[in-house]
Order: sequence, then structure tokens, then C-alpha cells
Amino acid sequence: MPDTGTGFFVWMNLSVDEVMETWPALLPMPRVAHGMVRRVPGISLSLDKAEVLARLQPWHDAARQALGFPPDRLFTAEQVHGGETARITSGSPRWTPGVDGLMTDEPGLLLGIHTADCAPVFIVDPVRKAIALLHSGRKSTEAGITPHTIRLMVDAYGSRPEDLVVQIAPCIRPPLFETDIAATIRRDALQAGVPAAQVHDCGTCTGSRVDRYYSYRVEKGRTGRLLSLLGMRPEAV
Repeated sequence: MPDTGTGFFVWMNLSVDEVMETWPALLPMPRVAHGMVRRVPGISLSLDKAEVLARLQPWHDAARQALGFPPDRLFTAEQVHGGETARITSGSPRWTPGVDGLMTDEPGLLLGIHTADCAPVFIVDPVRKAIALLHSGRKSTEAGITPHTIRLMVDAYGSRPEDLVVQIAPCIRPPLFETDIAATIRRDALQAGVPAAQVHDCGTCTGSRVDRYYSYRVEKGRTGRLLSLLGMRPEAV
């Protein structure tokens, strides 16, 4: 994958920024690196998650590199549709079993979550310099993964809910899905003490935009995976 000299890496005549999505609520924080790799045109899809992830790997590698993180600093989760979140440090395994959320306060680490209808939830504490990234489908949302993670951040990092910024990324929504998981996540964040002005929902339905996103339900399982990324860059020296 050649470097074009523009800071992005090109593969099949498309650059990373053409398939990477970011959100205005997180952009004003210069130390916060974030993005979501959308649908990649021309990728052959499969019912097998591991197979399709292997086909998407060059794009996901390029996105990580564009955000400025080396391969051994990316941490992912098993994603079992539960309500647990793991605290990640530089000594953590690169893949954490049994969890659907990851959180850290260590700069230089990048968290990654795969989705194809479930909601990626970005949580940033700009005061304590802590972050969390969640995979919140129906079951994880019902299990209260967002408020549970906020409590964990309070306990582990001294975060205050009133300082947090929460961003809900594209996910499936009514009428294509019977549960409004995004609305529930927003309600849970508000009830956990995050101010309404700091809970952001992009409002996008993955199922209604399969030209731009992957949708497990609409595509009946034969689909790819979006990759959400969230990290805290080290302070300049």
C-alpha cells in the first residue's frame, strides 16, 4: 500500500479519508484520535466474520497508521454481546476475551471495536485523560454497558460524569430494528450524570445506508465489519 505523500495510504484507488468517518464532538480535543472505517467498496463479503475481517485488514491497518499508532498498540475485544468492559494498559493482551467494552487512561494505546449494526459508543474524559469504546447491541445495551462503564471510569480514573463526552456512532434503528438502542444508550448516559449537551448521537441508521455502512440484519449476515478506533495521543515533548 504506497504512501501518496498526502498522509493517507491508498489501496484500490481510494484513500483512507474517503472511508474514515469522524465526529465534530470529538474533533476539538487534539489528543483524542478517533475514527470509524466505513464500508470499503469492492470487498468480497462473506458469512464468516474472520474471513471478511482478513479481507478488510489492509484498510484497517491503514486507518490505524493514519491515526499514528503502531500495530502493537491496538487493543480489541471478543465482543460477546454482554455488559462487561476491560481496563486496558500497555501490558494487557491485544485481544481481551469476554468483554464488549475497553477503557484506558494510558496515552499511546488505541482501542478498536467491530460492528455491523450494533452501536459503537465513544466515551472521552478530557479532564482526566481517559477514554472508553463500547460495542453496544441490543443485549449489551440491555445489560447497561454504558452506565456500567461510566461507573468503572469514575472508580478507576476519578472521572466525573459531568466531564464526559459521549458519542453514539451509526447503528441500526427503527423501523429496521425493533429496539431503539441509540435512544436507550443516550437515556442511560443522561441518567448516569452526563450532561445532555455532551451526549451526541449521529442519528444514522446502518440498515438504511448499506451503500456507506455494513448491516448484519439487512444483508442477512453476509456483510463486513465497521471498525471504530479511539486512542489518546501522548503529549508533545
